[in-house]
Amino acid sequence: MRHGNFEAETETAYNWRVLSHLWPFLRESRRRVAAALLCLLLAKGAVLVIPFLLKHLVDSLDTSGPQLPMMAIAGLVLAYGGARFANVFFGELRDTIFGRVTERAMRRVGLQVFRHVHALDLDFHLNRRTGGLARDIERGTTGISFLMRFFVFNIAPTLFEIAAVAIILLTNYGASFAAITVLSVFIYGLFSLRATEWRTQFVREMNAADSASNTRAVDSLMNFETVKYFTNEEFEAQRYDEELARWELARRRNRLSLFGLNGGQALIIALAQTAMIGLAATGVRQGDMTLGDFILINQFMIQLFLPLNFLGFVFREIKGSLANIEKLFELLAVQPSVVDRADAQTLQVARGEIRFEAVDFAYSETRPILRDVSFTIAPGEKVAVVGPSGAGKSTLVKLLFRFYDPASGSIRIDGQDIGRVTQASLRQVIGIVPQDTVLFNDSLFENVRYGKPDASDEQVDAAIRLAHLDAFIDSLPEGPDTLVGERGLKLSGGEKQRVAIARTLLKRPPILVFDEATSSLDSKSERAILAALREISADHTSLVIAHRLSTIIDADRILVLQDGQVVEQGKHRELLEHNGHYAELWQAQQKQRDAQDHSH
Repeated sequence: MRHGNFEAETETAYNWRVLSHLWPFLRESRRRVAAALLCLLLAKGAVLVIPFLLKHLVDSLDTSGPQLPMMAIAGLVLAYGGARFANVFFGELRDTIFGRVTERAMRRVGLQVFRHVHALDLDFHLNRRTGGLARDIERGTTGISFLMRFFVFNIAPTLFEIAAVAIILLTNYGASFAAITVLSVFIYGLFSLRATEWRTQFVREMNAADSASNTRAVDSLMNFETVKYFTNEEFEAQRYDEELARWELARRRNRLSLFGLNGGQALIIALAQTAMIGLAATGVRQGDMTLGDFILINQFMIQLFLPLNFLGFVFREIKGSLANIEKLFELLAVQPSVVDRADAQTLQVARGEIRFEAVDFAYSETRPILRDVSFTIAPGEKVAVVGPSGAGKSTLVKLLFRFYDPASGSIRIDGQDIGRVTQASLRQVIGIVPQDTVLFNDSLFENVRYGKPDASDEQVDAAIRLAHLDAFIDSLPEGPDTLVGERGLKLSGGEKQRVAIARTLLKRPPILVFDEATSSLDSKSERAILAALREISADHTSLVIAHRLSTIIDADRILVLQDGQVVEQGKHRELLEHNGHYAELWQAQQKQRDAQDHSH
């Protein structure tokens, strides 16, 4: 699995990477973007007109100067009101039009990340922390929306407004006013940039603490029963409080750094406005300017620093958004170790023969699991794999489903190397009844339908009957609409296994895998489930991973796996007569069963 080196890129190439991700969404909705930009220009035009209307109004009301007729004054008043309204109206219209673009981008990115996470290999999911991952995705998509809106409609327009105000002041009132404007904006921008760069570390700390506390809460709540079994509520609360304490400290540092940033920005604005008003007041006193000019300059400064003050907020938020979506792009940069080849074909299954050819596999270099494993399951044959814990039995299933690729050797189905076919077509032809059936927090009926999402209600009902699940469903007050609870916690082990069987029956695959499907059941449930498994595996190629040897005595062939190697194979009776590893396992389990019977 390859991970990008994000820490090194964050402050340099990373910003451009974000923009390159946003550009396709803007290009796709270019008509909406153009309409939004037109509204933006109209709103900014209205803002620039307002100070001139105020100047003429004040000058017309000044009794010491030439008087305008009442109709002209009324016209100026109406124009002022119209400009104010136009500024707000076109601003709102701009946001409404562009809203579709950002919402579509959030939807597309959210779906892209969701698909990508599902495409990642089993190794990633075994090591992930669900709560933190969900929070990172949520914050990342929100950050992308913020970045699109404010980069297009706040940074660029504010820079345009600064340039326009500087030119107006230079042309009408001289270089001093223009110089103060440009210099104050430059100092403000430089201070905001440096201070926000410094603050980003606190934003990251706060997000990390937030994700950690959320992960801790989700993890604890998902394992609610375990917490109760060991009366560890207080222990869990203390661990959660430790994470919250880190979050509180990170928030405090973030808040104090924000105080320093806001205070510095406020000082720069106050000094600039004081200098401008002082110059304008001197000009009026000396007779070089009218009272209207004083109002115009004051209004321009207010209008200029309002968005500039907001620009500081936007810049901070953009830096915060970049920090938020670092995790998102880090996630998108993770490459699965199992990928379809460029020339991958669709797996065609006519007979259902499975062949392992000299397969070696290790989860890590220091821990070899399978060594030179070779065996064939003939079409329609039922082959069981037995052996002690850690022998590599369940690893065979993971390799068959291609959750991992073998280090060497190959696995073939009807002569086709599964490494050369698409993962989707491979998994479509294999049905599994796992050791631990995990259900979705939905109705029992929909959990069965999950085996084939496009199945009709009649097909689902038929699968329920074949799995002998109908009597149980009929006994429930809400019948098939009964909610099974998160991860199926409201159902017993046997009931969940029947749901797994019904799912597999609905899928109707040519190859069946049973991964210790009865190991967690009592003997009565086990007998019922075994009967159902025998029923559904008739005429199917079946691979059975077994812990209890009594469940596979009817297998066509039994493979004994020891230390990652096939050490024996044959029928149940043959292996007992051989008096080897299988016979030892059988005798050990018989003694265990006898001891349990005596204890009862």
